[in-house]
Amino acid sequence: MRILLLNPNTTGAITGLLHAAALKAAAPDVTIDAITAERGLPYISTRTEEAIAAVATLEMLARHHAGYDAAIIAAFGDPGLWAAKELYDIPVVGLAEASMLSACALGRRFGIVTFAHDLGDWYEDSVRRERMEARCAGIRSLDEPFAAVSDVQREKHDKLVELAMAAVEEDGADVVIIAGAPLAGLAEQVKAQVPVPLVDCCMAAVVQATGAVRLGTLKATRGSGRRPAPKPSTGLDARLAARLSGEA
Repeated sequence: MRILLLNPNTTGAITGLLHAAALKAAAPDVTIDAITAERGLPYISTRTEEAIAAVATLEMLARHHAGYDAAIIAAFGDPGLWAAKELYDIPVVGLAEASMLSACALGRRFGIVTFAHDLGDWYEDSVRRERMEARCAGIRSLDEPFAAVSDVQREKHDKLVELAMAAVEEDGADVVIIAGAPLAGLAEQVKAQVPVPLVDCCMAAVVQATGAVRLGTLKATRGSGRRPAPKPSTGLDARLAARLSGEA
């Protein structure tokens, strides 16, 4: 099985963190290739940045999806996820979607812990989009600067553990999602320090993607069960334009 992991931000070091976490969750027969967006933002934290990342995601999929059994959009707010699901005939999984579904299998209510306050509104959108409001105990985030986004999990290690504990003790979460691509791998490092299951969003996405493939190849997902009608476009990436026009 071959899985394509797409990092919609432009920070290669974050792609490395994602790839390392993904490999820990992959079965021996699964190959995971990771790529980084060539244009966009160093990390994504607002609705505006999500819109930019969604286009980058669809472009990366158009260029690289051939030969893969599934793809993972490796940003917690899942930029471009449902557009990708309706445009491609392989399972496409997002970090937020996968981690919330996994958390629901592990407990009654989940908390979300992340590294930047600006992410809160976007993550709330993700919870609503997945209709998980009743299962979400709350979103907790750091509200302080950090030196480098690719090193934030090491720099803020202790404070992120404190947030996870607050999600359990104050919000009533019986599962905690460690959310955000820059925090990939952190849940495994700190799981002994928190008394409830921790979900690593990237590892959850690998489990969900491989499970979807083993269940059987999916078709493009749309209300009618088919891809959108072909349509010409102007100025888009050539491979994405071909996909939209029905030529690819």
